[in-house]
Amino acid sequence: MDNRFSLLVSLVALLVGVHVVNMLTNGWLLQFGIQPGNPATLPYIFTAPFIHGDWAHLTNNLFGLLVFSLLCMLRGRSFYLMSSLFIIVVTGVLVWFFGRPATHVGASGWIFGLWSLSIAMAWFERKFVNILIAVFVLFFYGGMVFGVLPRDPHVSFESHLFGALAGIACAYVMTRPKHRRQIRRS
Repeated sequence: MDNRFSLLVSLVALLVGVHVVNMLTNGWLLQFGIQPGNPATLPYIFTAPFIHGDWAHLTNNLFGLLVFSLLCMLRGRSFYLMSSLFIIVVTGVLVWFFGRPATHVGASGWIFGLWSLSIAMAWFERKFVNILIAVFVLFFYGGMVFGVLPRDPHVSFESHLFGALAGIACAYVMTRPKHRRQIRRS
């Protein structure tokens, strides 16, 4: 379990470190967010989840990311890493194609992806542990479903929505028999 713990500590340190640099440079890192339709920002799909607008944004995302990362890591470290990469890429691409004209930053798409992955795994792979995790997530975090609706123009509901869809797609892909064999080997 301490490999998983050190991974989470490293992730928190990275997010806080990036945010400190962003604050010290008066938001200079915000330019590395996703701007839908702008070809120059397509590579920023990989940087946007690590950049946050302010401390409240970072703090809210850190809590959710830690909870859902821990739940996802119950299935193994490689499962978590592969799922996270899948969710970040699919969410980022969908935001790039269909997002509002704005700079989209933050880990919320990743969080919503891990959230929906935690629920969808119970549907696609009906194991006791998956059902237990899904019930826990629905009971304590079921209200997150309202986060996919547009409410605040300063919040990227697109990242929330596309993250949730990416999490469902990820659960489907990760539960295919061929894919399960590959995860077990790694």
